[in-house]
Amino acid sequence: MRSAAPVPRVIAVVGPTAAGKSDLGVFLAHQLGGEVVNVDSMQLYRGMDIGTAKLTLKERDGVPHHLLDIWDVTETANVADYQRLARTEIDRLLAAGRAPILVGGSGLYVRGAIDTLEFPGTDPAVRARLEQELALHGPGPLHARLAAADPEAGQAILPSNGRRIVRALEVIEITGKPFTANLPTHDSVYDTVQIGVDVARPELDERITRRVDRMWEEGFVDEVRALEAQGLREGLTASRALGYQQILASLAGDYSEEQAREQTVRATKRFARRQDSWFRRDPRVHWLSGAVEHRGELPRQALALIERAVTA
Repeated sequence: MRSAAPVPRVIAVVGPTAAGKSDLGVFLAHQLGGEVVNVDSMQLYRGMDIGTAKLTLKERDGVPHHLLDIWDVTETANVADYQRLARTEIDRLLAAGRAPILVGGSGLYVRGAIDTLEFPGTDPAVRARLEQELALHGPGPLHARLAAADPEAGQAILPSNGRRIVRALEVIEITGKPFTANLPTHDSVYDTVQIGVDVARPELDERITRRVDRMWEEGFVDEVRALEAQGLREGLTASRALGYQQILASLAGDYSEEQAREQTVRATKRFARRQDSWFRRDPRVHWLSGAVEHRGELPRQALALIERAVTA
């Protein structure tokens, strides 16, 4: 049913993994005559379905979903490319009188889609030198250097994420400013309502554990094995996705499949904490409880928030 109330130009459903964002996005799209725009950096990849908890066609319930399955696993993702694609979709939906419902937990991608964000250029010589250091010494020393030069960036970027560490150090060297000085401000390009789905840590941790168990039951290992044959291991971005990285290591004989599952659970819980911290820093996010005892109330509360035309 389409709501008769005025709808904000853009709605973003954000928060940590396993909080319940995807189902809420489908509900809001139905109620507001909208369509979903994916803001999960790993759901951009074709074939990465089970491990990213990508909604099936049945679960999408007839709601068009955009920016899913657009890249091969060998392609390297970056926020600048995503920003261009996302804004094209948002502008198209707005022109058609449809509500863009952005759904996902990739914080920088959300900000790239809706906020003022310009990307510093690149310097091939600087990039090549840093990548050579990464290849020779691993991400540890580079991350220590980043943490010293820009403590906020050092906290935000995982010590194992060599690609992002290299990019942050490159930006610092090119601009002479901290990497975080180039992050988006709270100046929005679109009138937007951001809804954060809040789940207390113990419940969220339990949901993550159950979700990973379901992924294994649904054939996650076979999915990774098939993608490995398509070049996943060489994909600089896709190969580092939660679960995929751990299963690839297991397939290489680094540890057992059960250890891969346990490491996936631990890594996902750490990631959820980082997601929550990122979105908590944005004062424009309106938080609603996604706890199991409030699950029936969440859709109604989100719709009421939107229909009040609260903008940020």
